[in-house]
Amino acid sequence: MEAEDRIHMARALRLAARGRFTSAPNPQVGCVILRAGKIVGEGWHRRAGEPHAERLALQAAGTRAAGATAYVTLEPCCHQGRTPPCTEALLRAGIARVVVAMEDPNPLVAGKGLAQLRAAGVQVRQGVLEEQARALNPGFIQRMTRGLPLLRCKLAASLDGRTALASGESQWITGPPARRQVQFLRARSGAVLTGIGTVLQDDPALNVRLGAEELPGYAAGETVRQPLRVILDSHLRCPPDAKLLKLPGQTLIACSRPDPEREARLITAGAQIYRCPRGGDRVHLETLLRHLAQREINEVLLESGPTLAGAALQAGLVDEIQLYLAPHLLGDGARGLFHLPGLEQMSQRLPLRIREVRWVGADLHITLIPERPS
Repeated sequence: MEAEDRIHMARALRLAARGRFTSAPNPQVGCVILRAGKIVGEGWHRRAGEPHAERLALQAAGTRAAGATAYVTLEPCCHQGRTPPCTEALLRAGIARVVVAMEDPNPLVAGKGLAQLRAAGVQVRQGVLEEQARALNPGFIQRMTRGLPLLRCKLAASLDGRTALASGESQWITGPPARRQVQFLRARSGAVLTGIGTVLQDDPALNVRLGAEELPGYAAGETVRQPLRVILDSHLRCPPDAKLLKLPGQTLIACSRPDPEREARLITAGAQIYRCPRGGDRVHLETLLRHLAQREINEVLLESGPTLAGAALQAGLVDEIQLYLAPHLLGDGARGLFHLPGLEQMSQRLPLRIREVRWVGADLHITLIPERPS
């Protein structure tokens, strides 16, 4: 039974991953229904408002679901949200056993779904491939448990750790394969965050430039969801003719002090304005991130210069660093990865854990996790 449970949960996890680019703000969830040793139904959650994985699997199984086992990567919901409760559907179909990878961190569920199934006489097992299930939805889990989205910092640098020449010129440090991979990072993110300095220097687009046919979960011809573009702009210096204000999707400008005249110009140009209630002369980054979590954003991609990247890292808000190192040198006068003032002793250094290293074309891609104090 243990081996069989792991095999079918692994299949459910692979199904869940198909929603990586489409399921947000909902989590990625997969479901497999097994009867007499044969898969009779399976499904995965594609988009908020559409049927959950369990309902799609039950629909595929039909009457064969009676007496079967359902493998679900996340605890079935037991509340009325955008769709009806999945626990009711499982009970109505006559499912005899439910195996889940992890409990739903959503306070509206959080064990209640499993308790409801047990109370109805369904055999329940949880914790099968839980680590793999948690890895699928780190942003959703963090938003539900901490009220913060996952903040992923993307950086591209030369081998000597330089992100741009002293003049600010930075196109292009990495090669086409690495730049293409960044498009997938944007596509899975609910928001892309940058600072006003980057906007004034580079006039970036910060959009997803991939077609539906390149992203699993999308149907041919569908419009690819664009992440919310977020600019930290304390004094509303963003030009109304900035490129990112003219593109499909929404742009949110976070400021620290009201300026009705500038706000009006930017709103006319298509921007949304968020007056950050804390931070004095600067936008308080954690307050902004909590605001994004309230907007149901699970993952934020930080693409900025060294000042904002360093501030986020020193504030303990960076959850993951995606670093692309190119095999060339830019020299001492070029700009660094992080601006980290106040580090004067080795005991003050910021430790990172290397999670993965691999080649992307000619560039080295390193995934790092900042180590936080216990």
